[in-house]
Amino acid sequence: MENKYDFFDYLESNSRPTQCSRIIDYLNEFGSITQLEALRDLGIMRLASRISELNKTYNIKTDFEYGTNRFGDKVKWARYSFNKEDK
Repeated sequence: MENKYDFFDYLESNSRPTQCSRIIDYLNEFGSITQLEALRDLGIMRLASRISELNKTYNIKTDFEYGTNRFGDKVKWARYSFNKEDK
């Protein structure tokens, strides 16, 4: 019996943007992204892992920002963006 559905047609018809492609789109639109923005806006839990994957193709820089949390503790977080020469 022949299969009615071609597997690759199925994949194409049900394809969604990957986490990496969502990050690239976000960087193009907003210029930079933090872990909190990735979680809140894109639903991505492990931004640093995706950035590591993207750095194989893109030159993404990491800048560290400092602030104070709601308990008064000093905290540091990463903000990722494209290097200027890559844009």
